[in-house]
Amino acid sequence: MEINNRDHVIGSPNSTIVLVEYGDYQCPFCRKAYQMVRELHKELGNNLKFVFRNFPLTELHAHAYHAALAAEAAAAQDKFWEMHDMLFENQDALDDAYLLRYAEELELDMPRFEKDFGSEKCRTKVEQDYESGLHYQVEGTPTFFVNGELYEGNFMSPDFADYLRGFITEDEG
Repeated sequence: MEINNRDHVIGSPNSTIVLVEYGDYQCPFCRKAYQMVRELHKELGNNLKFVFRNFPLTELHAHAYHAALAAEAAAAQDKFWEMHDMLFENQDALDDAYLLRYAEELELDMPRFEKDFGSEKCRTKVEQDYESGLHYQVEGTPTFFVNGELYEGNFMSPDFADYLRGFITEDEG
């Protein structure tokens, strides 16, 4: 699994662990994953590089697609991760009026945000993420890949963190 220049990446480029999540901002399990990834990032520090890709399950979550567009519109102003966090922390309020409010709270250029929110560029990015998920046989959210391999266990189990720690050598820990 290639990490590309249009991916949203946080963490050291030299990380031992590359964790890719296909997620949906309205999915309650993705919110749990969001919290878990935050904790893992604190614990593992520079050993973890995290990539988030949009996989809105529109047939289940009415606001997921627009939330993904809002994240991409914020990304155009270098505020992807701030919007990402805002969306998961306010998951029960993701209709368009709230998305605009979040953009204002992040002090985004609102005319630009509104233009980008409706742009082909943002739609294309969300659709490219979704299509790449289909390519890798993602069927639901969250789906994780660790160093290019599908993680098939329970991400909410302590076994997941132990699995990730297993990629860190003694001199890296």
